[in-house]
Amino acid sequence: MSMQQFAGGNERFLRRYEYDDSWVIAADIGLSEDEVDVDIVGSTAIVVADTGARVTETEFELPAGDAEVGVQNGVLTITIQK
Repeated sequence: MSMQQFAGGNERFLRRYEYDDSWVIAADIGLSEDEVDVDIVGSTAIVVADTGARVTETEFELPAGDAEVGVQNGVLTITIQK
């Protein structure tokens, strides 16, 4: 397994793990599943967060493969099968 870790300006973490059969991208977003919408278009993840007072959108590239998205306890995970 290999891991990369990034911290944004707000000190929220984004981690990318690479396993033999998949990649997992995990982001500490601090929001519930109802406040986040994730669309996968080709190899791009589009994350829209709506907190009621503010809507933000972020896009980032994913490795090629089928992606599964989940949000639990404020952590967004995207799992891509190799």
